[in-house]
Amino acid sequence: MSVSLERQLDDLLASTSEIAINQIIGDAKVRVLDITHDSSKVSNGVLFCCIVGENVDGHNFAKVAAANGAAAILVERRVEVDITQVVVSDVRSTMGYLAAELFNRPSEKLNVIGITGTNGKTTTAHLLASILRQHGWPTSVLGTLTGTRTTPESTDLQRFLAEELNRGSKAVVMEVSSHALALGRVEGTLFKAAVFTNLGQDHLDFHKSIEDYFVAKARLFTRLFTNLCVINRDDVHGSLLLDVISKDKEVRCESFGMSDAKDIHADASKISFHWQGQKIDSLMGGYFNVMNALAAATAAAKLGVTVSDIAKGLAAASAVPGRFESVSEGQLFSVVVDYAHTPEALQNVLLAGRKIVGKDAQVILVFGCGGGRDQLKRPKMGDIASQFADLVYVTSDNPRHEDARTIAHEVLQGVSSVSSVMSRVTIELDRRLAIGAAFGSAKPGDIVIIAGKGHEATQTIGADETPFSDVQVSRELLKAVS
Repeated sequence: MSVSLERQLDDLLASTSEIAINQIIGDAKVRVLDITHDSSKVSNGVLFCCIVGENVDGHNFAKVAAANGAAAILVERRVEVDITQVVVSDVRSTMGYLAAELFNRPSEKLNVIGITGTNGKTTTAHLLASILRQHGWPTSVLGTLTGTRTTPESTDLQRFLAEELNRGSKAVVMEVSSHALALGRVEGTLFKAAVFTNLGQDHLDFHKSIEDYFVAKARLFTRLFTNLCVINRDDVHGSLLLDVISKDKEVRCESFGMSDAKDIHADASKISFHWQGQKIDSLMGGYFNVMNALAAATAAAKLGVTVSDIAKGLAAASAVPGRFESVSEGQLFSVVVDYAHTPEALQNVLLAGRKIVGKDAQVILVFGCGGGRDQLKRPKMGDIASQFADLVYVTSDNPRHEDARTIAHEVLQGVSSVSSVMSRVTIELDRRLAIGAAFGSAKPGDIVIIAGKGHEATQTIGADETPFSDVQVSRELLKAVS
């Protein structure tokens, strides 16, 4: 359902109190019909926002936008075009507020819940959405499984929120990435609640340090965005965040932790526990998913959902693709596919696997590390793999433009050189062959964990993106031997 709004530029600018205009060049009374950062989407009446990106500068597309009928452009420096220019210091943050105003500030009319953290965002969002639907709120989810980016650019985000409002949604549960917070993608969005799952090592190629990464995440939990925060107190950074937020009397805080759950039972395909005197069941397997369920339940409770509806909503939620997803074709060992691509997430899935099979069976791991991403985590993941898995097959993830063998050897740098440890680690760069080898090594009662890509349906090698699904490949290989 499209959203069509029209504003005069000077009125749009004047109504957006959060922004600062350095200069307006040209006619400020032009009519604005839409807003975008993508020059390919410019048509008559569009306000084109010239983002300065890491690889591309939107100012270089200003002439294309003008030729395609743009009403005006939002810039950080003057460009030689014959249409109206609005000069600001920061296009990214400004366009978020302008988009929100143009679409009539949809987040203020919705219950938008933002979930941030290194791991668990997708599952927590999925579970919380199911609870809110049980509560009677038509709810949409925005995140890793719904788009190419975890959090879209602000122009797309505000349009999405406006469309959801028109569609009759009462709530939107969205994953909020650290990139989105650092790059201003959620400027102009008001969150009914913000949830913090955890903080571990990831994206240090972008943030440069864990401290910068934390600062980016923490930004969501300020009065600029929300006045209700739900924080994982068991996480060291969550505890720090609680201390910081508690100083702001205008922001309400609620914490959750594993001690909130009693009588926990977890296997490869489900979990159960008691919370607030209520039996909780979920089709999300793996011990670590108890924490994701607690995050969703705690947030829902603070939003006014009853414990009974929370339990019903969690029970009704289907398993999330690629999140500790169990694959069975009648084999005598367990197979799980998981998106774990950080040191902490990998350790969590391996520990969950060990809890499922016990000490007398094998935990067998297939994983790799993505190219063009945080290189510092590679040896750490090798260390964790060799510590918590009995057999390890290091393979290709999405090497992108890096050499897959080089990545694998960087992973091995974290593995002990003791021969008894090295003998349990094998490099097999062909991911299909690595999965097949893991299955061939598995005995009845073992568990094979295929980590890193989760729900992804393709593999990126160089510039080529070819079909590859860990779940589908696993099914094919298991059917061939069962």
